[in-house]
Amino acid sequence: MDQVTKNTESLGLSDSAPNEAGVPDIMSMAPPLPPGRTLNAGLTLEETMADLKKHPLFMTELDPSEDNEGLAALQAMAYEGTPLENAINFKEHGNECFREKRWADAKEFYGKGIAVLAAEELRRAKGGNRRVRKAAEPLTLNTEADGAAPDLEEDKAQEPKDEDFEEVAEDPAEVKSERTLLETLYINRAACQLELRNYRSCTLDCASALRLNPRNIKALYRSARALLAVNRIAEADDACARGLEIDSSNKPLLALAQDIIQTAETDSARRKLEEERLSNERRRDTLLKTALQARGIRTRTTGRPPDMEDAKIKLSPDELDPASALVIPTLLLYPCQLESDFIKAFNERESLEQHFGYVFPLPWDRTGEYSPGGVECYVETVSGGLAKVGRKVPLLKVLGGGNVEVVDELLKMFVVPKARAEGWVKEWKEKKAAGGP
Repeated sequence: MDQVTKNTESLGLSDSAPNEAGVPDIMSMAPPLPPGRTLNAGLTLEETMADLKKHPLFMTELDPSEDNEGLAALQAMAYEGTPLENAINFKEHGNECFREKRWADAKEFYGKGIAVLAAEELRRAKGGNRRVRKAAEPLTLNTEADGAAPDLEEDKAQEPKDEDFEEVAEDPAEVKSERTLLETLYINRAACQLELRNYRSCTLDCASALRLNPRNIKALYRSARALLAVNRIAEADDACARGLEIDSSNKPLLALAQDIIQTAETDSARRKLEEERLSNERRRDTLLKTALQARGIRTRTTGRPPDMEDAKIKLSPDELDPASALVIPTLLLYPCQLESDFIKAFNERESLEQHFGYVFPLPWDRTGEYSPGGVECYVETVSGGLAKVGRKVPLLKVLGGGNVEVVDELLKMFVVPKARAEGWVKEWKEKKAAGGP
């Protein structure tokens, strides 16, 4: 026990202030923090940890809204070097992301490399010389005589000035390497664009690569794939053919050529069917219009057609056969009861009596007022009056005189019990005289 006491004293643990439970305070045993970050500087433990996370070496996430000089310094160090070195670095990061199928991240890294080298290409196109930074003087930090911490504010690196740079002659080998790498970066980013289904961006990157090297097989292949994906078959075929002219045994291009042929055949068949459909639709419309005119049937549209699903005026049984009969959707209205029935296809050769055979008896007619022989039927005329319709009269005779019109492809007929017919007709005329519907 004496030995344990001696060991405790030698480690400096015996002076730890115990808490209320008699246990030494562990924070008093921790090594001292750097100046300005001690707990007794007015910060709680949580505040101190939050402050530490702002340091680049401890941060776990980046707040883009906050300026961080330390992080900016590290980023500047990461991108120091020649454009070629920086672009190679971005390419390697992009390749790593690509292997992990992180297409969006890989695309961003390749894009950064492209930006670096494209800027060099633009500079050369304008006739500018390469500017490099002069060798820096060794940095000396001023320290106080008593060994105090250096004053980082005074020794902070200054913003580079024009005199810090010098112009150097272009190295042809390095220029060639830059352009080769730029071509590769465009091709790699095009591969990411394909995976992300950014097909237009893929073709643009491939076009940029082909401007640097018109014989780039990968650029032609990826461009053809992107064009095929958006059904630009002729352009995809052209890109694939140009690739096969360069390498006739390229397996990916040969497989893609078969896909293009198959897609072209499918597209051709689809176009043929679509053309046939449009042709039949035009012929159907012409035949219907001719049939209505030949029969003297008036039609009108209001721009607010009712919802009748697939019901419409048409020739039946064959819409493309002029000898077919007209069928017209018809609404039977029972104004005395505010009820209705819908006849989807009233044939021009049929009469009301034929439809009454299955319409009557009506499920809501508890008094038996409605029967084939116990009702009167009317249609509204063009002038706003009423025309009585006989139960055995074919529909064509009702509509053929031009005195009745079909509105929005729907014919309306009013069905009234005989005992109420006179009163209902009188009421109708009074409403019309008063300007009612």
